[in-house]
Amino acid sequence: MSACISCFCLCRATPVVHLTLLLLSLCFSISSSCSNGNCQALDSCSTATDCAPGLYCGNCPASGKTQPICTRGQATIPTSVINGLPFNKYTWLVTHNSFSIVDAPPLPGSQRLTFYNQEDSVTNQLRNGVRGLMLDMYDFNNDIWLCHSFRGQCFNFTAFQPAIDTLKEVEAFLSQNPTEIVTIIIEDYVRTPKGLSTLFANAGLDKYWFPVSKMPKKGEDWPTVTEMVQENHRLLVFTSVAAKEEEEGVAYQWRYMVENESGDPGVKHGSCPNRKESKPLTSKSSSSLFLMNYFPTYPVERDACKEHSAPLAEMVGTCLKAAGNRMPNFLAVNFYMRSDGGGVFEVLDRMNGPVLCGCSTISACQPGAAFGSCRNVALPTRSPATVGSSGSFTGSVQFSKSQSHIHSPSGIILSLPWLPLMISMVLCHKLSAIL
Repeated sequence: MSACISCFCLCRATPVVHLTLLLLSLCFSISSSCSNGNCQALDSCSTATDCAPGLYCGNCPASGKTQPICTRGQATIPTSVINGLPFNKYTWLVTHNSFSIVDAPPLPGSQRLTFYNQEDSVTNQLRNGVRGLMLDMYDFNNDIWLCHSFRGQCFNFTAFQPAIDTLKEVEAFLSQNPTEIVTIIIEDYVRTPKGLSTLFANAGLDKYWFPVSKMPKKGEDWPTVTEMVQENHRLLVFTSVAAKEEEEGVAYQWRYMVENESGDPGVKHGSCPNRKESKPLTSKSSSSLFLMNYFPTYPVERDACKEHSAPLAEMVGTCLKAAGNRMPNFLAVNFYMRSDGGGVFEVLDRMNGPVLCGCSTISACQPGAAFGSCRNVALPTRSPATVGSSGSFTGSVQFSKSQSHIHSPSGIILSLPWLPLMISMVLCHKLSAIL
Protein backbone atom coordinates (compact mmCIF):
# COMPACT_ATOMS: atom_id res chain seq x y z
CA MET A 1 0.00 0.00 0.00
CA SER A 2 3.04 2.29 -0.08
CA ALA A 3 1.94 3.84 -3.38
CA CYS A 4 -1.46 4.67 -1.85
CA ILE A 5 0.15 6.18 1.21
CA SER A 6 2.28 8.35 -1.05
CA CYS A 7 -0.83 9.52 -2.85
CA PHE A 8 -2.55 10.62 0.34
CA CYS A 9 0.59 12.23 1.74
CA LEU A 10 1.10 14.30 -1.36
CA CYS A 11 -2.51 15.15 -2.13
CA ARG A 12 -4.43 17.36 0.25
CA ALA A 13 -8.04 16.52 1.01
CA THR A 14 -10.57 17.64 -1.57
CA PRO A 15 -14.33 17.96 -1.52
CA VAL A 16 -14.47 16.96 -5.16
CA VAL A 17 -15.65 13.37 -4.89
CA HIS A 18 -14.88 12.22 -8.40
CA LEU A 19 -11.24 13.31 -8.10
CA THR A 20 -10.89 11.41 -4.84
CA LEU A 21 -12.37 8.33 -6.46
CA LEU A 22 -9.92 8.71 -9.34
CA LEU A 23 -6.99 8.71 -6.95
CA LEU A 24 -8.36 5.76 -5.01
CA SER A 25 -8.83 3.84 -8.24
CA LEU A 26 -5.29 4.65 -9.33
CA CYS A 27 -3.79 3.63 -6.00
CA PHE A 28 -5.85 0.45 -5.81
CA SER A 29 -4.75 -0.58 -9.29
CA ILE A 30 -1.10 -0.11 -8.37
CA SER A 31 -1.32 -1.92 -5.05
CA SER A 32 -3.63 -4.82 -5.99
CA SER A 33 -1.68 -6.24 -8.94
CA CYS A 34 0.73 -9.12 -8.33
CA SER A 35 4.42 -8.27 -7.88
CA ASN A 36 7.72 -9.41 -6.37
CA GLY A 37 8.01 -12.54 -8.51
CA ASN A 38 4.47 -13.77 -7.83
CA CYS A 39 2.97 -13.05 -11.25
CA GLN A 40 2.37 -16.07 -13.45
CA ALA A 41 2.25 -16.46 -17.24
CA LEU A 42 -0.16 -13.98 -18.87
CA ASP A 43 -0.64 -12.01 -15.63
CA SER A 44 -0.38 -8.25 -16.04
CA CYS A 45 2.91 -6.76 -14.89
CA SER A 46 4.80 -3.49 -14.86
CA THR A 47 8.39 -4.55 -14.21
CA ALA A 48 10.59 -7.57 -14.91
CA THR A 49 10.80 -8.45 -11.21
CA ASP A 50 7.01 -8.88 -10.98
CA CYS A 51 7.14 -12.18 -12.84
CA ALA A 52 7.97 -15.66 -11.59
CA PRO A 53 11.23 -17.40 -12.62
CA GLY A 54 11.42 -18.20 -16.32
CA LEU A 55 9.14 -15.29 -17.23
CA TYR A 56 9.72 -11.67 -18.17
CA CYS A 57 7.46 -8.65 -18.43
CA GLY A 58 6.79 -7.77 -22.05
CA ASN A 59 4.18 -6.84 -24.61
CA CYS A 60 3.58 -7.25 -28.33
CA PRO A 61 2.65 -3.99 -30.07
CA ALA A 62 3.01 -5.73 -33.45
CA SER A 63 -0.12 -7.71 -32.54
CA GLY A 64 -1.86 -4.69 -30.98
CA LYS A 65 -1.17 -6.01 -27.46
CA THR A 66 0.36 -3.09 -25.60
CA GLN A 67 -0.56 -4.19 -22.07
CA PRO A 68 2.56 -5.84 -20.59
CA ILE A 69 2.15 -9.39 -19.31
CA CYS A 70 4.42 -12.04 -17.85
CA THR A 71 5.81 -13.78 -20.91
CA ARG A 72 7.58 -17.13 -21.13
CA GLY A 73 11.33 -16.94 -21.61
CA GLN A 74 12.45 -20.52 -20.96
CA ALA A 75 11.68 -23.90 -22.50
CA THR A 76 10.51 -27.05 -20.78
CA ILE A 77 13.30 -29.56 -21.37
CA PRO A 78 11.29 -32.55 -22.65
CA THR A 79 13.66 -35.14 -21.18
CA SER A 80 12.97 -33.69 -17.73
CA VAL A 81 9.37 -34.88 -18.12
CA ILE A 82 9.60 -38.02 -20.28
CA ASN A 83 13.07 -39.54 -20.46
CA GLY A 84 14.57 -42.61 -22.11
CA LEU A 85 13.03 -42.39 -25.60
CA PRO A 86 14.99 -42.32 -28.87
CA PHE A 87 16.51 -38.93 -29.65
CA ASN A 88 14.34 -38.51 -32.74
CA LYS A 89 11.11 -38.69 -30.72
CA TYR A 90 11.72 -35.27 -29.16
CA THR A 91 11.36 -31.73 -30.49
CA TRP A 92 14.19 -29.34 -29.66
CA LEU A 93 14.44 -25.56 -29.86
CA VAL A 94 17.00 -24.24 -32.36
CA THR A 95 18.19 -20.65 -32.81
CA HIS A 96 18.80 -19.50 -36.37
CA ASN A 97 22.17 -17.77 -36.71
CA SER A 98 22.72 -18.22 -32.98
CA PHE A 99 25.87 -16.08 -33.08
CA SER A 100 24.28 -13.08 -34.84
CA ILE A 101 23.50 -11.10 -31.69
CA VAL A 102 22.21 -7.54 -31.82
CA ASP A 103 24.64 -6.01 -29.32
CA ALA A 104 27.74 -7.93 -30.46
CA PRO A 105 30.54 -5.35 -30.89
CA PRO A 106 31.95 -4.96 -34.42
CA LEU A 107 35.61 -5.46 -35.21
CA PRO A 108 37.77 -2.44 -34.34
CA GLY A 109 37.68 0.15 -37.08
CA SER A 110 34.75 -1.45 -38.90
CA GLN A 111 31.00 -0.83 -38.84
CA ARG A 112 29.09 -4.11 -39.11
CA LEU A 113 26.59 -4.25 -41.97
CA THR A 114 24.41 -7.32 -41.64
CA PHE A 115 21.14 -8.66 -40.23
CA TYR A 116 20.78 -9.79 -36.63
CA ASN A 117 18.80 -12.82 -35.49
CA GLN A 118 19.19 -13.20 -31.72
CA GLU A 119 19.39 -10.99 -28.62
CA ASP A 120 21.36 -12.87 -25.99
CA SER A 121 24.57 -14.89 -25.70
CA VAL A 122 24.85 -18.52 -26.78
CA THR A 123 25.44 -19.42 -23.13
CA ASN A 124 22.17 -17.81 -22.18
CA GLN A 125 20.35 -19.40 -25.10
CA LEU A 126 21.43 -22.81 -23.80
CA ARG A 127 20.38 -21.90 -20.25
CA ASN A 128 16.93 -20.95 -21.55
CA GLY A 129 16.42 -24.34 -23.18
CA VAL A 130 17.83 -23.90 -26.68
CA ARG A 131 19.33 -27.24 -27.73
CA GLY A 132 20.28 -26.56 -31.33
CA LEU A 133 22.59 -23.89 -32.76
CA MET A 134 22.79 -22.81 -36.39
CA LEU A 135 26.29 -21.47 -37.04
CA ASP A 136 27.76 -20.04 -40.26
CA MET A 137 31.50 -20.80 -40.40
CA TYR A 138 34.06 -19.20 -42.71
CA ASP A 139 37.80 -19.02 -43.23
CA PHE A 140 38.78 -15.54 -42.04
CA ASN A 141 41.89 -13.88 -40.56
CA ASN A 142 43.82 -17.17 -40.74
CA ASP A 143 41.22 -18.80 -38.52
CA ILE A 144 37.62 -20.05 -38.61
CA TRP A 145 35.08 -17.36 -37.80
CA LEU A 146 31.34 -17.05 -37.34
CA CYS A 147 30.17 -14.69 -40.02
CA HIS A 148 26.82 -13.56 -41.44
CA SER A 149 28.04 -12.98 -44.95
CA PHE A 150 27.42 -13.79 -48.61
CA ARG A 151 29.02 -15.45 -51.64
CA GLY A 152 31.05 -17.73 -49.41
CA GLN A 153 33.37 -14.99 -48.18
CA CYS A 154 33.63 -13.30 -44.80
CA PHE A 155 34.43 -9.58 -44.49
CA ASN A 156 35.32 -7.24 -41.62
CA PHE A 157 31.82 -5.78 -41.76
CA THR A 158 30.07 -9.19 -41.62
CA ALA A 159 32.32 -11.00 -39.12
CA PHE A 160 31.28 -11.67 -35.52
CA GLN A 161 33.92 -13.66 -33.66
CA PRO A 162 36.25 -16.68 -33.90
CA ALA A 163 34.14 -19.84 -33.90
CA ILE A 164 36.18 -21.37 -31.09
CA ASP A 165 34.87 -18.72 -28.66
CA THR A 166 31.27 -19.86 -29.18
CA LEU A 167 32.24 -23.53 -29.18
CA LYS A 168 33.92 -23.05 -25.81
CA GLU A 169 30.60 -21.73 -24.51
CA VAL A 170 29.02 -24.98 -25.69
CA GLU A 171 31.77 -27.02 -24.04
CA ALA A 172 31.27 -25.21 -20.75
CA PHE A 173 27.53 -25.86 -20.90
CA LEU A 174 27.93 -29.58 -21.65
CA SER A 175 30.51 -29.89 -18.89
CA GLN A 176 28.22 -28.22 -16.36
CA ASN A 177 25.09 -30.10 -17.52
CA PRO A 178 26.06 -33.77 -17.91
CA THR A 179 22.61 -34.97 -19.02
CA GLU A 180 22.01 -32.42 -21.79
CA ILE A 181 22.42 -32.98 -25.54
CA VAL A 182 23.25 -30.19 -28.01
CA THR A 183 23.05 -30.17 -31.81
CA ILE A 184 25.14 -27.86 -34.02
CA ILE A 185 24.16 -27.31 -37.65
CA ILE A 186 26.88 -25.65 -39.71
CA GLU A 187 26.42 -23.62 -42.86
CA ASP A 188 29.91 -24.50 -43.95
CA TYR A 189 32.25 -22.26 -45.95
CA VAL A 190 35.46 -23.59 -44.37
CA ARG A 191 38.00 -24.72 -46.96
CA THR A 192 40.95 -25.29 -44.63
CA PRO A 193 41.85 -29.02 -44.68
CA LYS A 194 40.66 -30.71 -41.49
CA GLY A 195 39.51 -27.28 -40.36
CA LEU A 196 36.29 -28.34 -38.63
CA SER A 197 37.65 -31.44 -36.87
CA THR A 198 40.64 -29.45 -35.60
CA LEU A 199 38.40 -26.60 -34.45
CA PHE A 200 36.11 -28.85 -32.39
CA ALA A 201 39.06 -30.69 -30.88
CA ASN A 202 40.70 -27.40 -29.88
CA ALA A 203 37.44 -26.34 -28.23
CA GLY A 204 37.42 -29.54 -26.15
CA LEU A 205 34.24 -30.83 -27.80
CA ASP A 206 35.64 -33.99 -29.37
CA LYS A 207 35.01 -35.90 -26.14
CA TYR A 208 31.24 -35.34 -26.57
CA TRP A 209 31.15 -36.13 -30.30
CA PHE A 210 28.39 -38.44 -31.55
CA PRO A 211 30.20 -40.61 -34.13
CA VAL A 212 28.92 -40.70 -37.69
CA SER A 213 29.24 -44.49 -37.68
CA LYS A 214 26.44 -44.74 -35.10
CA MET A 215 24.01 -42.39 -36.86
CA PRO A 216 21.02 -44.21 -38.41
CA LYS A 217 21.07 -43.89 -42.18
CA LYS A 218 17.87 -45.68 -43.20
CA GLY A 219 15.28 -43.84 -41.16
CA GLU A 220 15.68 -46.01 -38.06
CA ASP A 221 15.29 -44.66 -34.56
CA TRP A 222 18.29 -42.99 -32.97
CA PRO A 223 19.73 -44.32 -29.71
CA THR A 224 17.77 -43.30 -26.66
CA VAL A 225 18.72 -40.08 -24.91
CA THR A 226 19.69 -42.24 -21.92
CA GLU A 227 22.16 -44.23 -24.02
CA MET A 228 23.58 -41.05 -25.53
CA VAL A 229 24.18 -39.60 -22.08
CA GLN A 230 25.71 -42.82 -20.73
CA GLU A 231 28.17 -42.96 -23.65
CA ASN A 232 28.77 -39.19 -23.44
CA HIS A 233 27.74 -38.83 -27.09
CA ARG A 234 26.02 -35.55 -26.30
CA LEU A 235 27.06 -33.38 -29.24
CA LEU A 236 25.63 -33.86 -32.72
CA VAL A 237 27.37 -31.89 -35.48
CA PHE A 238 26.12 -31.55 -39.06
CA THR A 239 27.72 -29.79 -42.03
CA SER A 240 26.34 -28.59 -45.34
CA VAL A 241 29.37 -30.03 -47.20
CA ALA A 242 28.92 -33.68 -48.11
CA ALA A 243 32.63 -34.47 -48.55
CA LYS A 244 33.44 -33.67 -44.93
CA GLU A 245 31.65 -36.73 -43.66
CA GLU A 246 34.34 -38.98 -45.10
CA GLU A 247 37.20 -36.48 -44.76
CA GLU A 248 36.59 -35.33 -41.17
CA GLY A 249 33.83 -37.44 -39.70
CA VAL A 250 31.35 -34.54 -39.69
CA ALA A 251 27.86 -35.72 -40.65
CA TYR A 252 26.40 -34.40 -43.89
CA GLN A 253 23.18 -32.76 -42.80
CA TRP A 254 20.82 -33.91 -45.55
CA ARG A 255 21.87 -37.53 -45.25
CA TYR A 256 20.24 -37.65 -41.84
CA MET A 257 17.50 -35.05 -41.80
CA VAL A 258 14.87 -33.51 -44.02
CA GLU A 259 14.27 -29.79 -43.91
CA ASN A 260 11.65 -27.35 -45.13
CA GLU A 261 12.59 -24.23 -47.05
CA SER A 262 14.07 -21.44 -44.95
CA GLY A 263 13.29 -17.72 -45.16
CA ASP A 264 10.00 -16.39 -46.51
CA PRO A 265 8.95 -19.68 -48.19
CA GLY A 266 9.11 -21.30 -44.74
CA VAL A 267 6.59 -18.90 -43.23
CA LYS A 268 4.12 -18.79 -46.14
CA HIS A 269 0.58 -19.55 -44.97
CA GLY A 270 -0.57 -23.07 -45.85
CA SER A 271 2.71 -24.12 -47.51
CA CYS A 272 5.69 -26.15 -46.25
CA PRO A 273 7.97 -27.08 -49.20
CA ASN A 274 11.18 -29.01 -48.68
CA ARG A 275 14.50 -27.23 -49.09
CA LYS A 276 16.10 -27.98 -52.46
CA GLU A 277 19.09 -29.74 -50.84
CA SER A 278 16.76 -31.90 -48.76
CA LYS A 279 14.90 -35.05 -49.65
CA PRO A 280 11.09 -34.72 -49.59
CA LEU A 281 9.70 -34.21 -46.10
CA THR A 282 7.89 -37.55 -46.37
CA SER A 283 11.19 -39.48 -46.79
CA LYS A 284 10.92 -41.39 -43.53
CA SER A 285 12.80 -44.45 -44.80
CA SER A 286 16.05 -42.56 -45.32
CA SER A 287 16.08 -39.67 -42.83
CA SER A 288 14.84 -39.94 -39.26
CA LEU A 289 15.25 -36.28 -38.29
CA PHE A 290 13.12 -33.33 -39.43
CA LEU A 291 14.28 -29.71 -39.15
CA MET A 292 11.50 -27.12 -39.40
CA ASN A 293 12.65 -23.61 -40.30
CA TYR A 294 10.38 -20.79 -39.20
CA PHE A 295 11.84 -17.35 -39.76
CA PRO A 296 11.45 -14.67 -42.44
CA THR A 297 14.24 -13.82 -44.88
CA TYR A 298 14.68 -10.38 -43.29
CA PRO A 299 14.49 -10.57 -39.49
CA VAL A 300 12.69 -7.78 -37.59
CA GLU A 301 12.87 -7.84 -33.79
CA ARG A 302 9.59 -6.06 -33.12
CA ASP A 303 7.63 -8.41 -35.42
CA ALA A 304 8.93 -11.64 -33.90
CA CYS A 305 6.39 -11.57 -31.04
CA LYS A 306 3.58 -11.66 -33.60
CA GLU A 307 5.26 -14.33 -35.72
CA HIS A 308 5.65 -16.57 -32.67
CA SER A 309 1.97 -16.54 -31.74
CA ALA A 310 -0.86 -18.12 -33.76
CA PRO A 311 1.03 -18.13 -37.11
CA LEU A 312 3.76 -20.39 -35.69
CA ALA A 313 1.29 -22.89 -34.26
CA GLU A 314 -0.55 -22.94 -37.59
CA MET A 315 2.67 -23.51 -39.54
CA VAL A 316 3.61 -26.45 -37.32
CA GLY A 317 0.32 -28.06 -38.30
CA THR A 318 0.99 -27.35 -41.97
CA CYS A 319 4.50 -28.87 -41.84
CA LEU A 320 3.27 -31.83 -39.80
CA LYS A 321 0.80 -32.64 -42.56
CA ALA A 322 3.36 -31.99 -45.34
CA ALA A 323 5.75 -34.47 -43.69
CA GLY A 324 3.19 -37.25 -43.55
CA ASN A 325 2.24 -36.69 -39.94
CA ARG A 326 5.85 -36.62 -38.75
CA MET A 327 6.51 -34.10 -36.00
CA PRO A 328 9.56 -31.86 -36.52
CA ASN A 329 12.52 -32.71 -34.29
CA PHE A 330 14.04 -29.25 -34.51
CA LEU A 331 12.23 -25.90 -34.59
CA ALA A 332 14.50 -23.06 -35.76
CA VAL A 333 13.51 -19.44 -35.10
CA ASN A 334 14.82 -15.87 -34.80
CA PHE A 335 14.52 -13.85 -31.55
CA TYR A 336 13.31 -16.96 -29.76
CA MET A 337 12.10 -15.25 -26.55
CA ARG A 338 9.78 -12.72 -28.18
CA SER A 339 6.07 -13.57 -28.13
CA ASP A 340 2.66 -12.40 -26.96
CA GLY A 341 2.68 -14.78 -23.99
CA GLY A 342 3.65 -18.42 -24.50
CA GLY A 343 5.32 -18.17 -27.88
CA VAL A 344 7.84 -20.70 -29.13
CA PHE A 345 7.97 -22.37 -25.71
CA GLU A 346 4.26 -23.14 -25.60
CA VAL A 347 4.34 -24.41 -29.19
CA LEU A 348 7.23 -26.73 -28.28
CA ASP A 349 5.23 -28.09 -25.35
CA ARG A 350 2.39 -28.85 -27.75
CA MET A 351 4.74 -30.48 -30.23
CA ASN A 352 6.33 -32.77 -27.63
CA GLY A 353 3.15 -33.75 -25.79
CA PRO A 354 1.40 -35.86 -28.48
CA VAL A 355 4.58 -37.75 -29.42
CA LEU A 356 6.02 -38.36 -25.96
CA CYS A 357 2.90 -39.21 -23.99
CA GLY A 358 -0.19 -38.81 -26.19
CA CYS A 359 -1.29 -35.59 -24.50
CA SER A 360 -2.03 -32.21 -26.02
CA THR A 361 0.92 -30.62 -24.20
CA ILE A 362 3.93 -31.95 -22.35
CA SER A 363 2.70 -30.30 -19.15
CA ALA A 364 -0.15 -32.85 -19.16
CA CYS A 365 2.20 -35.84 -19.38
CA GLN A 366 2.40 -38.21 -16.42
CA PRO A 367 5.80 -39.94 -16.19
CA GLY A 368 5.38 -43.68 -15.78
CA ALA A 369 1.70 -43.63 -16.78
CA ALA A 370 0.24 -45.36 -19.82
CA PHE A 371 0.46 -43.52 -23.14
CA GLY A 372 -2.53 -41.19 -23.38
CA SER A 373 -3.00 -40.85 -19.62
CA CYS A 374 -3.05 -37.09 -19.23
CA ARG A 375 -3.40 -34.72 -16.32
CA ASN A 376 -5.95 -31.94 -16.49
CA VAL A 377 -3.97 -28.77 -17.11
CA ALA A 378 -5.52 -25.36 -16.70
CA LEU A 379 -4.58 -23.00 -19.51
CA PRO A 380 -3.27 -19.58 -18.42
CA THR A 381 -5.63 -16.65 -18.96
CA ARG A 382 -4.79 -12.97 -19.19
CA SER A 383 -5.46 -11.02 -16.02
CA PRO A 384 -7.27 -7.66 -16.17
CA ALA A 385 -5.26 -4.70 -17.40
CA THR A 386 -3.52 -2.59 -14.78
CA VAL A 387 -2.34 1.00 -14.67
CA GLY A 388 1.14 1.66 -16.02
CA SER A 389 1.21 -0.13 -19.37
CA SER A 390 3.66 2.49 -20.63
CA GLY A 391 6.25 0.90 -18.37
CA SER A 392 6.34 -2.27 -20.43
CA PHE A 393 9.53 -4.08 -21.33
CA THR A 394 9.97 -5.46 -24.82
CA GLY A 395 13.60 -6.44 -24.97
CA SER A 396 15.25 -9.75 -24.08
CA VAL A 397 16.04 -10.95 -20.58
CA GLN A 398 19.20 -12.70 -19.48
CA PHE A 399 17.97 -15.21 -16.91
CA SER A 400 20.52 -16.07 -14.24
CA LYS A 401 20.70 -16.70 -10.52
CA SER A 402 21.48 -13.04 -9.99
CA GLN A 403 19.89 -9.84 -11.24
CA SER A 404 18.53 -10.14 -14.78
CA HIS A 405 20.51 -8.30 -17.42
CA ILE A 406 18.28 -6.41 -19.80
CA HIS A 407 19.11 -5.57 -23.39
CA SER A 408 17.05 -2.89 -25.04
CA PRO A 409 17.45 -2.07 -28.72
CA SER A 410 17.03 1.58 -29.67
CA GLY A 411 13.43 2.74 -29.64
CA ILE A 412 12.35 0.17 -27.02
CA ILE A 413 10.76 1.29 -23.75
CA LEU A 414 12.34 -0.24 -20.67
CA SER A 415 10.48 -1.51 -17.65
CA LEU A 416 10.79 1.04 -14.87
CA PRO A 417 9.69 -0.28 -11.47
CA TRP A 418 9.14 3.26 -10.15
CA LEU A 419 7.08 4.44 -13.12
CA PRO A 420 3.55 3.75 -11.72
CA LEU A 421 4.44 5.52 -8.46
CA MET A 422 5.94 8.43 -10.36
CA ILE A 423 2.76 8.78 -12.42
CA SER A 424 0.63 8.83 -9.27
CA MET A 425 2.89 11.42 -7.64
CA VAL A 426 2.78 13.69 -10.68
CA LEU A 427 -1.00 13.36 -10.87
CA CYS A 428 -1.33 14.16 -7.17
CA HIS A 429 0.88 17.20 -7.58
CA LYS A 430 -1.17 18.47 -10.52
CA LEU A 431 -4.41 18.02 -8.61
CA SER A 432 -3.00 19.77 -5.55
CA ALA A 433 -2.03 22.74 -7.68
CA ILE A 434 -5.53 22.96 -9.10
CA LEU A 435 -7.48 22.62 -5.84
